[in-house]
Amino acid sequence: MIISCPNCTKKFQVPDNAIPKAGRTVQCSSCSHKWMQYPIKEPKVVKLKDPAPIKSAPATNKARKAQKKTSGPAPYSKEYMEQKWGSTVKNYAEQTGISKKKDVSKKIQKTKLPKTNQNKEKISFGFFNYIITYSIGFTFLTGILNFERARLSRKFPALEPYIDTFFETIDNIKIFILDFIR
Repeated sequence: MIISCPNCTKKFQVPDNAIPKAGRTVQCSSCSHKWMQYPIKEPKVVKLKDPAPIKSAPATNKARKAQKKTSGPAPYSKEYMEQKWGSTVKNYAEQTGISKKKDVSKKIQKTKLPKTNQNKEKISFGFFNYIITYSIGFTFLTGILNFERARLSRKFPALEPYIDTFFETIDNIKIFILDFIR
C-alpha cells in the first residue's frame, strides 16, 4: 500500500497489514507531520474481453539491462575467488598476513600468489632470547671495560671514580647473587 503525507505530499510504501481497519497514527519521516491513516481501498480492476490482442512495446535499454543476468559466480564469492585468484578469501588473507587468525592444521594450499617475504611466517625472538642476548652483550662490554681500565684511567683521570664505582657495584651484585643461591 502506498500512502502519502498530507503536509509535504511525500509518498511511502507500507505493508498492507501495517494499517488496520480502525486506522493508525503515522508520522512522516521527512517533515515529522502526524496524521491518522486509514486503509486505502484500491479500485478493483475489471477485465474486459478484448477481441484484438494488444502488441506490447519493445523493451527499452533500461529494461533489457535489468533483465540481463551475469554469467558465472557472484563477485567475491568462494567460487569467484577460486576462479579468478585460485584461492578463497580466507586463504588469501592468511597467506598475505592480513588475517589475525592462524590455521591450526597449517594446511597451505597452492595458490597463484606471488612469492614474497610476507607469505612466510614471522618468527619472534622471544623474551628469554632477549635476556640471554643482553646478558652476553653486557658481560662482553664489562670485560672490555675491565681490560682497558688502566688505559682509560690514564687518558681520562676524571672517569676513574666512575669506573671504580661501576666495578664495585658489579662485585656487590655478584656477592648478592651468590648469597641468594646459598
